Amino acid sequence: MTTSKKNLRIALVPPCQCSEQIKLDIRAAVLNESDTVKKIKISIYLDKQEPEYLLYEKTGTVNAQELFMAQHYWPSLGYAGRHKIIAYANMEGQTFTVKSPVEIVASQTRSLRHISGAWMGITHWCDKEGKYWQEDIKKLNDNQWREVVRGMDEINMKIIVVQEVFRNQEYVGKHKIEKEGYKGRAYYSSKLYPEKMQMAAEDPIGAILAEADKTDSCVFLGVGMYAWFDFTAGSLEWHKKVAKELWELYGHHKSFYGWYISEEIHGTLGANDSRRQEIVDFFKEFKKYVSQFAPDKPVMLAPNCHDILDGYKYWPQLLKNVDVLCPFAFHRMPSGDMTGQEAANLMQKLCDDAGSHLWLDMEVFLSDGGSSLYPRPINQIVSDMTKFTNFEKILCYQYPGLMNPPWAQVKLGGQPAVNLFNDYKKFIETGNLLRT
Repeated sequence: MTTSKKNLRIALVPPCQCSEQIKLDIRAAVLNESDTVKKIKISIYLDKQEPEYLLYEKTGTVNAQELFMAQHYWPSLGYAGRHKIIAYANMEGQTFTVKSPVEIVASQTRSLRHISGAWMGITHWCDKEGKYWQEDIKKLNDNQWREVVRGMDEINMKIIVVQEVFRNQEYVGKHKIEKEGYKGRAYYSSKLYPEKMQMAAEDPIGAILAEADKTDSCVFLGVGMYAWFDFTAGSLEWHKKVAKELWELYGHHKSFYGWYISEEIHGTLGANDSRRQEIVDFFKEFKKYVSQFAPDKPVMLAPNCHDILDGYKYWPQLLKNVDVLCPFAFHRMPSGDMTGQEAANLMQKLCDDAGSHLWLDMEVFLSDGGSSLYPRPINQIVSDMTKFTNFEKILCYQYPGLMNPPWAQVKLGGQPAVNLFNDYKKFIETGNLLRT
């Protein structure tokens, strides 16, 4: 969980709960609101603000109106239980303290073997794929979006990934955005691009964040969609402007946890070396830019895990500026590729070498004959959770339309989504499978 104060913020990666087999990434950022350079010291403690509980300390200077960040990777092995991470900052006599709870889980694996969060599309990117809930989701009002957050919280899904804050169905190399302008529509009231998506909700982004504040959940805002797989210079500048606007509108929410780049990418990182270099440059510059006003907020990318070796030499460069890598499709590797577990092991090594975090984007859907998505059987979902054990967090794609509590006003995805919600809830409560 990220706790925000006016001058001091703390973020934990991963948030809320983690296995004792990982190193907890602790980030504390302090803002110097004065007009002069200040000396500063940030101290990070475990449970008590006393010398024997000190984990890390960093001293330095911070320029006027700028942020200073301390980052520490804490080995959590042997510390199973509930704890508080405490950050204390002293800036020439001005002191700030902020705390963030975390539960360390005794485990033999990095994985907690349950779903910690999910993607949330305000509408689905494809009418055909979202056939079973698309018309209903467009009719949700702000209060009903708050219900969606509460439904996730009921089954301990504390991480929300808003898939995209704009809808624009274009593809890299096939659009004329640089010449003709950006014509996407927003899911919030944007001054940059004021055309809004047709939907009943006035501000679904704000409603999600506000309810997540109450449930102590963490929200990644999906900075996109510019164009699928597009990491060109034009895309970079668009993402910078949108990220800044999102921060100005929503940065006061304690649940605003990080940035998700919506464009996705194949495991090859692009069709050729030129495209691969573009994505490396994109994340280097985007990370540098958002660090000016939100250095503690992680940046996430969700590629698929296929054909990684084709772009292998670019992965280490990319991961220097990707805090959370959340790949998908390990259970459906293409013929001739490595196995899903081999791909997971390779990605784990790449992330470990770069100091980034590997999470899993697990698919909780199947496709019917018309390519429309419907809920995957619970036994298949549990199989994936138990098979792939090295991921710090398991998120799923997606919650709306595929999982839905029985009490919701609008049952997105109908009874099959209610069934999966109930089956998963029963599984995490008892460990028993009800449906096959």
